[in-house]
Amino acid sequence: MSDSGSDEDITAEDGGSTESVRKGCDALVSTQRSKLQQRRAKLNQQINRELRLRSGAENLYRASSNPKVKETVALELSFVNSNLQLLKEELEELNSSMNVYQTESETVSVPMIPLGLKETKEIDMSVPLQDFISEHYSEDASLYLNEIRDFMELRQAMRTPSRNEAGQELLMDYYNQLYFLDQRFFSPHRSLGVHFHWYDSLTGVPSVQRALAFEKGSVLFNIGALYTQIGARQDRSTLTGIQNAIDAFQRAAGAFLYLQENFSHAPSLDMSSPALSMLVRLMVAQVQECVCEKVILDMQDNNLNVLLQAAQEAARVSDVYSLVLQAMSVPLLKDYVPFSWISMVQVKTHHFRALAHYYTAVALCDYEDEGGEIKALIQVHTRRPEKLNLHDPEDKRRLGKAHLRKAIIRHEEALRLHSVCKMLRKMDILQEVLSHAHACSLEKYSEIDQEDDFCEVAEAPEIQSHTQQKPDIKTPDFSGVRVTDIFQRLGPLSVFAARNRWVRRHACLVRGEAGLGLTLRGDSPVLVAGVLPGGCAAEAGLREGDYIVAVNGADCRWAEHAEVVHALKSCTERGLELDVITLQSHEVQSVSNLLNMCNILYNICIISSSVFN
Repeated sequence: MSDSGSDEDITAEDGGSTESVRKGCDALVSTQRSKLQQRRAKLNQQINRELRLRSGAENLYRASSNPKVKETVALELSFVNSNLQLLKEELEELNSSMNVYQTESETVSVPMIPLGLKETKEIDMSVPLQDFISEHYSEDASLYLNEIRDFMELRQAMRTPSRNEAGQELLMDYYNQLYFLDQRFFSPHRSLGVHFHWYDSLTGVPSVQRALAFEKGSVLFNIGALYTQIGARQDRSTLTGIQNAIDAFQRAAGAFLYLQENFSHAPSLDMSSPALSMLVRLMVAQVQECVCEKVILDMQDNNLNVLLQAAQEAARVSDVYSLVLQAMSVPLLKDYVPFSWISMVQVKTHHFRALAHYYTAVALCDYEDEGGEIKALIQVHTRRPEKLNLHDPEDKRRLGKAHLRKAIIRHEEALRLHSVCKMLRKMDILQEVLSHAHACSLEKYSEIDQEDDFCEVAEAPEIQSHTQQKPDIKTPDFSGVRVTDIFQRLGPLSVFAARNRWVRRHACLVRGEAGLGLTLRGDSPVLVAGVLPGGCAAEAGLREGDYIVAVNGADCRWAEHAEVVHALKSCTERGLELDVITLQSHEVQSVSNLLNMCNILYNICIISSSVFN
């Protein structure tokens, strides 16, 4: 596959730098993957437009009583539904494009199933953020335009992450920033008025919510999806490539599992619990497939134990793909999952079951009895072969031949399933892998087949599945990407958060003979821990629990304890100008709201009384 100027190379030199993390992919680089994403985004917008047209036409049809209008609207609805179906089919074909995410290595290996990223619309949060800063924090919002711009640029960059570790750091960076954004701007008392638009990764159906949890969940979904793409592009002809693929698929499974366990009531089907459960199983199956490939790659001397291990690993892969197929067949997903995915899983189920029988047959036919090896040949089966004595070379050959017959049947079924799926037929590598495995089984069968073989056909038991390396689902390590709160100038988050309300006061503190009359505690911001009754601080109006946020106009919200103490000790006879804030408890806020409501009702009663009089 040709992909000149791939996005993996854009940030290869400075993959760990902050600059590369913030930029995302270069939109001007026409890679196959970027073209795919751009086409997907355009289709999502077209689907969204058709859905709005259909909604409007349906409303008009229900509201109208004019038969001619209804006839015209019904015709328009049929046209819109036809367009919508064509767009969804085109999007499904795009989402089934596995080739573009595969490795560029010339080695032949079974393609993996990657997941496309969820698309999102560009949103402008500058006005809502400025309004909140002005109203809640009582700050001049124009002083925070740089911070708002930085956040908007970060969100824009995370829409096109590069397919490497820098891209993952970019998504993690934005995900961690959303924690600070949530604490700073999303108050339980009011809505910020921002709507987050995301498209389903498989169908393109748009979803809109005001909850920041939807934004966080969608970004987390893309973290998992990007790991699937990183895993699919690894060169699995080397142990290093296989290990990298295993790590990527395990991290993808961890991201989807974390999303399933921590985010509920998802508005889009791709983030529903059944879909995420299916994706976790799919990633685990692909990990198991890589483990099997690792065993086969190490199989250089073809000794009996390695062959039997490869057979059991292949059987294990077939078993876990069968579980994936079951997860894809639940009522909610059977019409949702792309047909090419279902076909690929079916192909792999039969292909690896065939390999299990093939390696067992080679172990039976190519190795003589050497003591404990017969026991291993028996234990590799789910049950003891009937009417066969594996100490007899002829019975071993007959059992091997029976395994090869099963392998050939499975290979042919895999090839048949491959031929009925349009998307899989386009994957030449898959065709080559399946045909080669089929040819190997036929060649081995011809090698051990005898013309004068009139013995009863033996029955081969199934292979006992077993793995030497169980998948280790890795939960996302959000602490691995350290970020700084973009809006940290608003003050320490423990105090200056959207959930808190406070009253800001100005006080003039003059030193007396007995000192300032207060004790301080803590850092950033410094807390007034105690006020001496009748002292200078009490006369200035300071109270226990106040936070000192400015001294003589100098901001000290982030100041350490020693810095504030030093500033207060410089107090002269002219005094110090202090700005302090007092946090309001939820009870005080409720009482205040109740008093305001009572005052409003009282004023209404007075007005009503004067009108009637």
